[in-house]
Amino acid sequence: MNRIIRSIVTLLAATGLMAALAWSGAGSTDAHAADRYPQRGQTSAKVTELQQRLVKAKTLKSKYVTGYFGDLTTTAVKAFQKKSKLPRTGKVNATTWNTLVKKTGKVSKPSLKGIDKRCKTKDRVLCINKRTDKLYYMVDSKIVKTMDARFGCANMKTREGRFSVQRKSRHHVSSIYHTPMPYAMFFSGGQAVHYSADFAKRGYRGCSHGCVNLRDRAGIAWLFGKVRVGDRVVVYKS
Repeated sequence: MNRIIRSIVTLLAATGLMAALAWSGAGSTDAHAADRYPQRGQTSAKVTELQQRLVKAKTLKSKYVTGYFGDLTTTAVKAFQKKSKLPRTGKVNATTWNTLVKKTGKVSKPSLKGIDKRCKTKDRVLCINKRTDKLYYMVDSKIVKTMDARFGCANMKTREGRFSVQRKSRHHVSSIYHTPMPYAMFFSGGQAVHYSADFAKRGYRGCSHGCVNLRDRAGIAWLFGKVRVGDRVVVYKS
């Protein structure tokens, strides 16, 4: 009888161990998938590729190829999944990614055409083009993230040239105009790159007092965390 009981206990222990191993393996697979495919909230070259493919699939406008996986990208993924008769989750798994790649073929890398030569250097650079209304965050001469930018009015022009980040202020409020300037990164006196609620609301119908306005709050929050005091800033017209 004792031998039978011991055998049952051994069998149960082995079964429990196998179940635990199986569960652990499943978790590892999920984690691997999360690392392999672009995920919401990420900013990366892989997200840029996803967005370029969604543009080719005609579910995302090209101006939204920013490298950041937010609401617009999620909506575009859902639209693609609907067109492809896949579950509309807005998440990118192996099935969604492989189907997207199969339907869109090759995509080009972000072009450096129109990028000022002063931006093509090692380390981090805020490369700001007043002609295209874009800010390019570059690392080692590669575009990591692209964001819409707005500049100063005619009588308060945003200065052009090569600068550096002098200081950062997460919750800054202008001492002259008494307006919020969240995620401010000052590069030339009182001129800074910062988030603008007015830009987010009214777009290019308005202008700044000389600063570089960004309207993607999540994007600039991410950027603020990456940029360091001393990083290069280049403001130019291509």
